[in-house]
Amino acid sequence: MAIKSTEEYIDFFINLNMGENVPLLSFVNNEKMVLKQKLGYKNLEKEPIEKGIKILEDLVTEINEIGQKAVLEKYKK
Repeated sequence: MAIKSTEEYIDFFINLNMGENVPLLSFVNNEKMVLKQKLGYKNLEKEPIEKGIKILEDLVTEINEIGQKAVLEKYKK
């Protein structure tokens, strides 16, 4: 897994350039689902995947508390 921080997830989301069509919360939930599926793979390290899931769960909480716009501004590089 290459993404190791909240800032990197936000940067990745912004660089996907999906415009207003995909909300950050949908993106985060989708990424979390993908990582949870990867936990079932025997040949992958679990620790980086679990760290990614934790980052995404924290992002969900933050989006729900302060909103997508505020989260994007907070972590934008």
